[in-house]
Amino acid sequence: MAESKKGATITVEQIGSPIRRPAEQRQTLIGLGLNKMHRRRTLEDTPAVRGMIRKVHHLVRIVDES
Repeated sequence: MAESKKGATITVEQIGSPIRRPAEQRQTLIGLGLNKMHRRRTLEDTPAVRGMIRKVHHLVRIVDES
């Protein structure tokens, strides 16, 4: 994976419900600042955030990378 640019951000939107999902996935969504459908958060583009997104890729959508 390429190095992230300094000050790069990524915007994610929750598109799936955490109902009937493991507690770990619910906590990952909360860690990303998402807890309700169609909420969007702009986060710093770091390997940690990318890893969290990868864990719940079926529940979120990347809207913008800048």
